[in-house]
Amino acid sequence: MSALVAWNSGATTAGLLWFAASCVPNSFRMMLCRLPETTDPAAVDRRLRLHSAAALSSGLVWAFIPTLCAGYTSPQTLFYLIVVSGITAGAVTHGFAYARIPTGFITPPLLSAAGCLFYAGGFDRVCLGATVVLYLAALIRACREGEGLMRETSRLKNEATFLATSLEGAHDAATEIAEEMTRRASRDALTGLLNRSGFLEEAERRAAIAQSPLSLLLLDLDGFKAVNDTYGHKAGDNVLIEVARRLRLTLPSSFAVARLGGDEFAVLFEMGLVDVNPTLLAHELIAAITIPFAAFDAGRIGVSIGVHVSTAPAIDEMLISADAALYAAKVAGRNRCYVFDAELAHHIAMRRDIERDLGKALAEGGLEVWYQPVMVDGGARFGGFEALARWRHPRHGWIAPPDLIASASLAGFGEQLLRFILSDVCVTILAMREIGLGGARVAMNVSPREMSQIAVDELVLKDLKARGVPPSMLEIEITEETALDIQAVRGKLAALSEAGVSVAIDDFGVGYSSLGALRRLRVDRVKIDRIFVEGVSRSTENRSLVLAILSLAGPLGFEVVAEGIEHEDDLETMRELGCKAFQGYLIARPMPRNEALRWARAHANAMPARPAPRR
Repeated sequence: MSALVAWNSGATTAGLLWFAASCVPNSFRMMLCRLPETTDPAAVDRRLRLHSAAALSSGLVWAFIPTLCAGYTSPQTLFYLIVVSGITAGAVTHGFAYARIPTGFITPPLLSAAGCLFYAGGFDRVCLGATVVLYLAALIRACREGEGLMRETSRLKNEATFLATSLEGAHDAATEIAEEMTRRASRDALTGLLNRSGFLEEAERRAAIAQSPLSLLLLDLDGFKAVNDTYGHKAGDNVLIEVARRLRLTLPSSFAVARLGGDEFAVLFEMGLVDVNPTLLAHELIAAITIPFAAFDAGRIGVSIGVHVSTAPAIDEMLISADAALYAAKVAGRNRCYVFDAELAHHIAMRRDIERDLGKALAEGGLEVWYQPVMVDGGARFGGFEALARWRHPRHGWIAPPDLIASASLAGFGEQLLRFILSDVCVTILAMREIGLGGARVAMNVSPREMSQIAVDELVLKDLKARGVPPSMLEIEITEETALDIQAVRGKLAALSEAGVSVAIDDFGVGYSSLGALRRLRVDRVKIDRIFVEGVSRSTENRSLVLAILSLAGPLGFEVVAEGIEHEDDLETMRELGCKAFQGYLIARPMPRNEALRWARAHANAMPARPAPRR
């Protein structure tokens, strides 16, 4: 427009030259604006200097506007002053972020205008020139304030961005830590499988959304304690790690697999989602785990598995049922699985009722102690009793002594039951002395839990002394499981033995008793379990085992009693093998005290006084 006005006023040549000169810096500035963006501080600084120089060169071109209007004295002066004022104000508005660029552009044309007005003279022109100078100062001040505000805004924005980034990073770190803590809280550190807490949480989640029955398998390693004792805990840890690896390789990834603690593992899956039979899967896991470990003898590590399938899954109930099935599998032997069935369900219900009602029965005298005779000298004469606790439950009838003792132990009534049986036994022993049976013994069972947790020796010896009962007439029966934990029971049994109380191992042959345990515990009597006695007349294997036990009796100095004698042919076979003491229904069933005493007196055959047990 300035060039057009110059042409119209007759300054065509000057207007064209000025227009051409102004296009050069403008073209350079346009080129700078189209360069690719950069975040390199040095490059940004160089570009800003180039922009400032280009703006100054453009401003210098505009400083020659007076050549088009006779030094702002021609009639076109008003037009050019308005244009210069407009473009300088626009430059300041557009370039507020960096003051050097607009300042470099506006200063030359405004100083040129003011100078020309001052030179032309006259009151109006001088005042107008002064106004232009004030206008320039105001624009420069506005440029600097604009840049200051922009810098402050940028600083605050950068700080906010940095703070937001820091907060985001802190949140991500906190989330990662929380996830790691959750993972560690739900995972077993040794095997990487779910731990008990993580498994229960996962099981509850699956039970809540299950559309088909859930199957739970509980696994317990066979022979793991022997590995720990023989090879050390490091080897035991390696076994657990290898078992976990084999489970992961055998099972689909969708199954929940956990190490519940010790050498116990669990597997849970929804049957409708996979075509897997739980029993077949259990046998497949047994086959995988029983593959020989490189560091151990073949067959040293095995596994027992309890299986439970539930159509209305309640995890606590499933665990109880699977645990009962696991116990049944262990009783059956190594590398077995057992599926929870109606019989086990009834057994669990019965045990719950026993545990619930036992305390009341003990307090109200609802329990009885019956006595089963033991015959010695080949079955020719009476040799003593075994005391058996009995209870007629109002719902389940007579409770078998093993179930009663186990339930009492689990319910916390073990010591109370032990005291009750001991009290009754003491009364029976005193009655036996009165009728001339002072050479016989009365045996009472002590469970593994009570043997390890209660000061049985102090309790028994104190009661015997208070009642005036000779220790030689009492026998304490322990299981092979108790005998294995020699460190926990040896001192107690030694104290009892020193006082004259006999020690017997009950159900011998089904556990893992060693010759060393028999020797160190100074056992007086070993009772062969009924599973080896029943059918011994027809089983070569059972006869061989009985002969092996009998062959140890002499060197180790203990008496052997055959339990579970119910058939005449088994009795005769045991006699032929050399066994001289028997107990079982063929001999006599358990009886109440008075009836048992009459029976014993009738079968005493003027029994001579019995020597004190071997010490």
